[in-house]
Amino acid sequence: MKRLENKVAIVTGGNAGVGSEIAKLFASEGATVVISARRVEPLEEVAKEIREAGGEVLCVPTDISKVDDVKNLVNKTVETYGRVDILVNNAGILDKGLNAIDRVDYDDLDRVIDINEKGTIYCMSEALKVMTSGASIVNISSVAGQYGAGGAAYVASKAAIIGITKHTAMRFAAEKIRCNVICPGSITTSMSAGLTPETMDLKMFGAMRAHSDLSLSPCSALDVAKIALFLASDEAAPLTGQVVVSDYGVDL
Repeated sequence: MKRLENKVAIVTGGNAGVGSEIAKLFASEGATVVISARRVEPLEEVAKEIREAGGEVLCVPTDISKVDDVKNLVNKTVETYGRVDILVNNAGILDKGLNAIDRVDYDDLDRVIDINEKGTIYCMSEALKVMTSGASIVNISSVAGQYGAGGAAYVASKAAIIGITKHTAMRFAAEKIRCNVICPGSITTSMSAGLTPETMDLKMFGAMRAHSDLSLSPCSALDVAKIALFLASDEAAPLTGQVVVSDYGVDL
């Protein structure tokens, strides 16, 4: 039996990288998938792959930093499929260059917090208004939020996601709505490919290297998708408020 059969799942940032892998894997496991991102064309490309594989998918272009966009995402899902069983908060951005706390770009700080932190909270708040017993929220944070390894703005936003996960798990345990968070290690995606020595705070990068075993394998987008599948499924029914670090031991 498919693990997500008859489930309706919203996946933010479903246009590429981790989000597209999650959407495709969830669809292959029987979920009806609603994917969102700011740009329409990449969303439609992922949707085409899902449909060609026999899956059911709806694209809803969404800027999660805008409350009205998030309300529209949840409303469109409920109007089309009647409910929301799973929410995967994957959409997020990097800061401009691993800037440490003494080199924070304040405009960049606002941009990162608006999308990574506030956007995730908007999605959770709106989805929880329609979720019922048995629903599951899976948040995608980062080892940056767990260990502090990254630019200050990014670290702060990802640590906030861990905090709101624990808050939500506590608040909704009685309603049997679960909330867990995955903290992947370094993942090679198009988003991280833009970091170069010219754009990075090299002192921060050096500090990160000193506390990581870079000889170990990086985490892949599919690795994260498989963990998200487990946490979203009924197999993980006892788990809520948990922080799952997926980094092959790099940050131990």
